[in-house]
Amino acid sequence: MSDALIALCDVTFSYPGAKPLFEGFEFSLSAGDRVALTGPNGSGKSTLLHLITGLLRPQSGRVWAFGKNRSRETDFREVRRRAGYLLQDSDDQLFSPTVLDDVMFGPLNYGLSHEAARERARRVLTDLGLRAHEERVTYKLSGGEKRLVALASVLAMEPDVLLLDEPTAGLDVRTEARLVEVLTGLPQDIVLVSHNAGFMEQIANRYVPLDQEQSLHRP
Repeated sequence: MSDALIALCDVTFSYPGAKPLFEGFEFSLSAGDRVALTGPNGSGKSTLLHLITGLLRPQSGRVWAFGKNRSRETDFREVRRRAGYLLQDSDDQLFSPTVLDDVMFGPLNYGLSHEAARERARRVLTDLGLRAHEERVTYKLSGGEKRLVALASVLAMEPDVLLLDEPTAGLDVRTEARLVEVLTGLPQDIVLVSHNAGFMEQIANRYVPLDQEQSLHRP
């Protein structure tokens, strides 16, 4: 436990009225890990990310993150700051008038000056090939552009860990290749959900299968 950045320990979770999705489940992310969660739709991949960040709470078991047990909302606020979560639907993550505003929002919210937040946001947008789009209206972007802006808003927070839910959704081949280049050059450990097998092969160094049988037992 002491060497795990994030761990789910003996976790049981079920949605109301449904049989357990996880029962006695164990998961850990250690330094140097880039973990791909695999399994069919409904196997619990996005649910696992929600449990890590406290958007869902287990019926039993423990969530351990960054050196502490996490159970209360105040505990998970720190987790959400340190574990940058790219949501599956970019529209759930983007709400500011322009691209630059969206990417600056997190750093400003955590105390950076306007100048420092703008500098950081522009650096991230440049890395993702989005600098020319900084004044565009967010809701008018294409699906793939929204995906990259949502990722930029996560990276601008400079988190310790990245939780990426379908990061290549809506991306063309060229943009996906750029995303691979960016992610492989980052220092953060990663938990990745993707149906893109080729992308996972380039990013992940460990796979955790979450088919129904294995979700109900310790992997």
